[in-house]
Amino acid sequence: MKLLEVKEIHAAYGLSRVLFGVSLGLEKGELVALVGRNGVGKSTTIRSIMGLVAPKQGAIHWKGADITGRAPHLNAQDGIGYVPEDRRIFPDLTVWENLDLGRRPGNSQNEWDETRVYELFPDLAELRDRKGGVLSGGEQQMLTIARSLMGNPELLLLDEPSEGLAPIVVENMREKIGQLKENGLSIVLAEQNLDFVLSLSDRVYILEKGEVKFVGTADELREQEDIQETYLSV
Repeated sequence: MKLLEVKEIHAAYGLSRVLFGVSLGLEKGELVALVGRNGVGKSTTIRSIMGLVAPKQGAIHWKGADITGRAPHLNAQDGIGYVPEDRRIFPDLTVWENLDLGRRPGNSQNEWDETRVYELFPDLAELRDRKGGVLSGGEQQMLTIARSLMGNPELLLLDEPSEGLAPIVVENMREKIGQLKENGLSIVLAEQNLDFVLSLSDRVYILEKGEVKFVGTADELREQEDIQETYLSV
């Protein structure tokens, strides 16, 4: 049984259809990447898994249970963490207060708390009393990931974590996500930056116009330059 299984989901915003039969699977401890140009359905797929978008057709199974269209707060309580593209930190709260709002007890002895979060993101320890609104883009991205970790998720949904960040910050973010994977966290990563995901992914799904056009390992995708040119070139 897969930890997460998305089966032929279709989704829309009003009359605008976005997803057309998207399927993907995730085993425990894996990192799978959704890649593609802007507007192809990556974020909608992530939001559908979280429960922020209710699929019109298809099903989403989490640990064997059907969670299709289930409320986001119930999915969060059941171990699914979500890091949105726009970060959504609380600008008038301090770093520590933002982290505290995300706190949820875990089920293991290896729980996330301030100590573990600060070990992963040492900069946040130095910024703990600074308000979120004055942080740089990279610092805000660290904070929103750390806040999600404070909820002790079994699955982390990451939506475009490298978006708008300087190259040195992007490299640091890739390193941190790699550490999370090494620690056994299961991750679905939506990203436009192919180079960002290739060294991290167990499997890559390419989306184009709301459909999956390629599924394979990172090595398989590296070897297929025609696929990259067709679906990922700008």
